[in-house]
Amino acid sequence: MSAVQGAPVRVLIVDDDALVRAALAMILDGAPGVSVVGEATDGAEVPAAVAAYAPDVVLMDIRMPRVDGLAATEALRATAEPPEVLVLTTFDADEQVLRALRAGAGGFLLKDTPPAEIVAAVRRVAAGEATLSPAITRRLIAHVTAPVPVSGPDARRDRAVRLLDGLTPREREVAVALGQGRTNAEISAQLFMSVPTVKAYVSRLLTKLDLNNRVQVALLVHDAGLV
Repeated sequence: MSAVQGAPVRVLIVDDDALVRAALAMILDGAPGVSVVGEATDGAEVPAAVAAYAPDVVLMDIRMPRVDGLAATEALRATAEPPEVLVLTTFDADEQVLRALRAGAGGFLLKDTPPAEIVAAVRRVAAGEATLSPAITRRLIAHVTAPVPVSGPDARRDRAVRLLDGLTPREREVAVALGQGRTNAEISAQLFMSVPTVKAYVSRLLTKLDLNNRVQVALLVHDAGLV
């Protein structure tokens, strides 16, 4: 669910640390076009808070005492028309972050991210764009994902191969380029197509593969062993 064009981006902050919540609220409420509509202290409070405040974006801490951000993200993204999720972490190569991205989170933010970048990330996610740069995508996949076996029973690999087999050759080329962490401009140069055409292919991939963002396409390509 993306924010209504022209309306303030409604943000729900979920973190068990009161100081972190206060700092994030101060940063976001001070930015034009962004409004903090509510706070929650644990993942267990997320369903009720989302129902009460109807946020466009949920800033979700990963580590919380009762229901962690991963479980809360998976449950939230499985609902009809869920808000976008940005996971918060103190680590930039955390396996839990990878799992949150697989569940449909729009990206992640380090807790020491500069205020202007936090605001920009919230706006991008509200607009339906992933918040991971290609460099971060490459590093995250390289550091956190174990090699996928080429043979033997592996449900995740089999699913990825099956999904990618349904693509056209050109769609597959774009998907592999995403798996390599390439930008739209880099894909344009590599595959000799215009940037608008690349964007159209990325949108088509997300629809065809039923994925939330380009990071999930990259992870699927990695699961299939193509990068």
